[in-house]
Amino acid sequence: MKSVSISAPVTASRGMSPIAIIGMLFFIFGFVTWMNSVLVPYLQIACELSTSMAFLVTSAFYIAYVVMAAPSTWILKVFGFKNGMAVGLLIMAVGGLIFIPAALSRTYLLFLIGLFVQATGMTVLQAASNPYITILGPTESAAKRMSIMGICNKVAGVLAPIVLGAVVLEKADDLKAALEHMTPLQKVAELDAMAAKVILPYTVIIIVLVILSVVIYFSSLPEIKLEATKSTGADAVEIEKTSVFQYPHLVLGVLALFFYVGVEVIVGDSIIKYGNTLNIKLETAKYFTACALGAMVVGYVIGVVCIPKYFSQQKALVVSAILGLLFTTGALVTSGYVSVAFIALLGLANSLMWPSIWPLALADLGKFTKTASSLLIMGISGGAVFPWLYGQLVDYLQHHTGQDIGHASRYAYAIMLPLYLFIFYFATSGYKAGKKILKVA
Repeated sequence: MKSVSISAPVTASRGMSPIAIIGMLFFIFGFVTWMNSVLVPYLQIACELSTSMAFLVTSAFYIAYVVMAAPSTWILKVFGFKNGMAVGLLIMAVGGLIFIPAALSRTYLLFLIGLFVQATGMTVLQAASNPYITILGPTESAAKRMSIMGICNKVAGVLAPIVLGAVVLEKADDLKAALEHMTPLQKVAELDAMAAKVILPYTVIIIVLVILSVVIYFSSLPEIKLEATKSTGADAVEIEKTSVFQYPHLVLGVLALFFYVGVEVIVGDSIIKYGNTLNIKLETAKYFTACALGAMVVGYVIGVVCIPKYFSQQKALVVSAILGLLFTTGALVTSGYVSVAFIALLGLANSLMWPSIWPLALADLGKFTKTASSLLIMGISGGAVFPWLYGQLVDYLQHHTGQDIGHASRYAYAIMLPLYLFIFYFATSGYKAGKKILKVA
């Protein structure tokens, strides 16, 4: 019986180190992803959208992780992992380029297409860059390197809404108030001017993505090679398995990741708008996503220091799920800045879920590990589903129960409770499902 393992030479390279290059990629992931938190309220004003329509921003972005998973695999097979990353960056640049005609015409559909194309490029990058984290150093320190990459990702996430918000949400509160008293022609002119604000930051992003693509292409990053190795120990039982779906703990792990990404994106992409519904000005609320992602950075640091020295990844996931339930409940039963603070603290609860779910879901999969990893990547599409459902719930509560937008936005966060409950189930018993090995007579 044989299984597939990933290996590559790890040697000192001239110029920028591989770990620094991959760190830049994870920074790009975070920056582009968490700009969506600003795009939701920005596009709602500029394109005159309902809450549920505005949250299609997240749906268009995260659905690419499912729709484009197979094409991304093909791209990596054709170009290889290193050059595939360069291609992924160029695809992201094309997505950013689409924002320019979208802004000039103030066409929401074009914005969504641009987001989908950007996420397609990120799907390629995610599939190519994650294996590098396991080979750029000793295997036993791979988890620490992944946590460091997570810090790069979330620091970028802290900066993204601040930088983009300072440009596109400048004086947005005054504009919202003034729009009600404008003539139709004045209103069109002001909204066109607001839409055009996004052109400069995305032009800068396009330039950065192209430059980084060139850097990757000419870098000395090692190419990943697939080598066949003999299976031993637990892998030997794979003779009885014919499909990755015969591992119940993996299926439950994919669901857990699907739900985790859903709650993470709800938090990051709704908190600015939620604060604004509580009559907190956008000039202040634009910093709220940075607060949530700052809490995630704190969690990553705790993980680097404490796992596995003080507690296991499984225990970390149990505590994270409990904190998610407690902080969500806190947000539901409080109001104002206190409620917003509980939503921001969910960043701490969510921080160690990604690095904990992955190893628990992939345990003992042997030759099916690569396929299982692809399924987990597809689980990122939870970010396409649950934020949109949150927006739908806000609209329903507002229009069918008579609640004002602030109360509707707060009570809609209840959608996260069953998601955290499932993650708690996976952390306590789901990760062990189907692991009992039956002896063959």
